Amino acid sequence: MAKAYVKYEMPKEMTAKVLEALTVANDSGRVRKGANETTKAVESSSAQLVVMAEDVEPEEVVLHLPALCAEKGVVFAYVPTKKELGAAAGLPVPSAAMAIEKPGNGAEMLKAIADKLRPLCGVGAPKEGHKAAEKKEHAPKEKAEKKEGKKPVKA
Repeated sequence: MAKAYVKYEMPKEMTAKVLEALTVANDSGRVRKGANETTKAVESSSAQLVVMAEDVEPEEVVLHLPALCAEKGVVFAYVPTKKELGAAAGLPVPSAAMAIEKPGNGAEMLKAIADKLRPLCGVGAPKEGHKAAEKKEHAPKEKAEKKEGKKPVKA
């Protein structure tokens, strides 16, 4: 029987892609490991993808994550075991959940995974306040406007 926190059946081909994305992000980006760190990443809207193991005991450890992800607009996925999840991030121990914050070299892979899983999760596109949706083009424009507004200095 499926656990209460497993909201959909993960397609087999997607499981391998999610684990590969985790490995790439761990090597070249930033991955938060463990249920507590994952929760913090989702709450701060810095998580781009959350991955949970399907065999977590007690299930209350990750029971809140799917609802929190849906509220924050974060795509979430499942892998069969904690051991696989830990190994994908290079950990010698199992892990109940992980969050990819910065995908590093796996940005395109992560986008493709998120686009396929978004309908299964019931999560829409990232919200305006989500850090993954923000653009960093605003800062240079503000600096340019400030320079124009200065009065010339008399010598």
